[in-house]
Amino acid sequence: MRTTYYDDDDILVVRLSDKPICREVSQDWCTHISYAEDGSAVEIVLLDAKANGAYPLAIEHIKAA
Repeated sequence: MRTTYYDDDDILVVRLSDKPICREVSQDWCTHISYAEDGSAVEIVLLDAKANGAYPLAIEHIKAA
């Protein structure tokens, strides 16, 4: 997984896999999800990420049991 934030445009891109993107679906104005041919999610793009509270990310570290 790779996360990239573009300051100038306030866009957060979360790349979940290296599979090629086959189709893209807009969930709403700010959320776009890209899918591979097998139906798995490949990438999530959040527009106005900081303005909508999606960035900076809250990261929680938990030790395995």
